[in-house]
Amino acid sequence: MHETALLLARIQFGFTVSFHIVFPAITIGLACYLAVLEGYWLRTGKSVYKQLYRFWSRIFALNFGMGVVSGLVMAYEFGTNWSGFSNFAGSITGPLLTYEVLTAFFLEAGFLGVMLFGWNKVGNRLHFFATMMVAIGTVISATWILASNSWMQTPAGYEIVDGQAIPTDWLAIIFNPSFPYRLVHMVLAAFLSTALMVGASAAWHLRRRNDSPAIRKMLAMAIGMLALTAPLQMFMGDLHGLNTLEHQPAKVAAMEGHWQNGTHGEGVPLLLFGWPDNETETTRLAVGIPHLGSLILTHSWNGTFAGLSDFPADERPNAAAVFWSFRVMVSLGILMLLLGLWGSWNWYRNTLYDNRALHRFALSMGPAGLVALLAGWFTTELGRQPWVVYGLLRTADAATPHATTEMSITLVLFVLVYVLIFGAGIRYMLRLIKAGPANDASH
Repeated sequence: MHETALLLARIQFGFTVSFHIVFPAITIGLACYLAVLEGYWLRTGKSVYKQLYRFWSRIFALNFGMGVVSGLVMAYEFGTNWSGFSNFAGSITGPLLTYEVLTAFFLEAGFLGVMLFGWNKVGNRLHFFATMMVAIGTVISATWILASNSWMQTPAGYEIVDGQAIPTDWLAIIFNPSFPYRLVHMVLAAFLSTALMVGASAAWHLRRRNDSPAIRKMLAMAIGMLALTAPLQMFMGDLHGLNTLEHQPAKVAAMEGHWQNGTHGEGVPLLLFGWPDNETETTRLAVGIPHLGSLILTHSWNGTFAGLSDFPADERPNAAAVFWSFRVMVSLGILMLLLGLWGSWNWYRNTLYDNRALHRFALSMGPAGLVALLAGWFTTELGRQPWVVYGLLRTADAATPHATTEMSITLVLFVLVYVLIFGAGIRYMLRLIKAGPANDASH
């Protein structure tokens, strides 16, 4: 396959997966948020929780539908564009995706109708049970998808027979070395993305003097989730980084922008900025903090780890892309933590609903969770290159040998159709948020 056609195939799949991942992330976070809202309503009897439930359930339903549609496209792409991967790993990834459909998707679809249309038709407890089942289903779905992706990152429980990966231990396949860290990291990212979206919605209305109990409750719950989840996400990110250093050291070297790390005892700096140059094998204009890289990644003042120059040139990821996508994710994570702390301080001082600077910050951070989520996925997937299944199957060997013209035409069509269809869906979702729960007369 020509290099240009291969690059276009990668861009096409990257484009479709970037669109798709946004909707399941919001779906996971909103489903759990709805379960909390209904639980509080049943416990306290306060109508504000039911009002918020009815409002956000509309947005959940819209995201759920767009997530299903965009996910189907990706499933077909495995066959049309990545037949080499399907032939090599289909006996492992195929069953994992089937388990996702048989458990999570059926669970969600079975109870979604009761959840969305069951008010005044079933009892309150049964309706709450349906909401809980949908929320659990979204997490189960993430579990199977992350098990499949994690196996591609850290394969285990297989043997190679006639050029194909054959499963030998399903527990080892599912609970592969990176799976627990990736699953928790992804679910927490979904919670953060949803909290930021809810918080930005509340801030938008407060800045326009729409100060109602529902809007205040939205902001308070969003700030509480940020204050709780952002530090936990940083802790899990540290554990995930240590796991990646053990199993995918080239990815970590690219994330850190290090080429030669010297010998043990010198310590490794943490590079804040710079531009990794793949040709000269240096990071130009580097600005770093001495020893901090060692402290973070080895938990030792003078610890060291492999640099990119320790790996063959054809087994290194694109250092600049991985380096900067990682910094986008981390920078936004720090801003999320600051928003959670600042909001908590204002809640403590009873100024949470009056601080317009805080509301402006919360509004500007609305898309930050999804941007950080995408940056994290770019780091993960670009950092795995040139492998599709790490250490076993190269990307070039996984692709279907299409011509450059075919890939160009289909990529343009994908972009046009996605922008048209999902752009309309996102625009409608923003109109719903703009209307606000105070104007929702259906509760």
